Amino acid sequence: MALATFSIWRGEAGQGKYCKYTTEFSEGMVVLDVIHKIQAEQANDMAVRWNCKAGKCGSCSAEINGMPKLMCMTRMNQLDLSKPVTIEPMKAFPSIKDLVTDVSWNFRVKKQIKKFKPRPPDAPDGSWRMSQEDVDRVQEFRKCIECFLCQDVCHVLREHQLHDEFVGPRYFVYIAALEMHPLDTEDRISELAKAKGIGYCNITKCCTKVCPESITITDNAIIPLKERVVDEFYDPLKRLFRMFRR
Repeated sequence: MALATFSIWRGEAGQGKYCKYTTEFSEGMVVLDVIHKIQAEQANDMAVRWNCKAGKCGSCSAEINGMPKLMCMTRMNQLDLSKPVTIEPMKAFPSIKDLVTDVSWNFRVKKQIKKFKPRPPDAPDGSWRMSQEDVDRVQEFRKCIECFLCQDVCHVLREHQLHDEFVGPRYFVYIAALEMHPLDTEDRISELAKAKGIGYCNITKCCTKVCPESITITDNAIIPLKERVVDEFYDPLKRLFRMFRR
């Protein structure tokens, strides 16, 4: 057994302070294990959200030493224990209590995105034909566990608080999964350029770095969507064509 000191943010509705707790931990423990140990032995009223403890539900998202991470997937031996380990709630969303934040904004955003709209069946039996390559292209985006770490690290939401103008990297991934689906016929490009605010993203790739599912958010989702917006609204030939068509 070894000792570690944690500096954990405690409080409600954004008002609070950091409290220090020293506890024992054993080899193989993750941060969530230690938080539960502190909760059981020293701080029974500490609020922390978790569910699967297997890195698949996205519930235990927090900031560990200033970096958005899943507490259940961050091992103690990965941390510098020579100084207190800082645990904070995600900063891009309103605080509820202690390490729990209100992420309901994300679900409201998702409802605003145009749903999947398939083209008519093209096979005699009423089904669709598509190549496996087209299917494989969007499978990466389906791995998202909605931990919202990418939303938390994004400076547009975290620092500038532009929640009314920008949907964030998680929903660019969601839109990319729809836009790149071989059967989808819905048009979301104009909304991406305006209401969804994709122009705010300056492709720093910070969202890709924190993704626990290793989704290549920037290169495979955001940049292709940006290219579609440019092709639609800024391509000189298309602009000329639209001018004469009007």
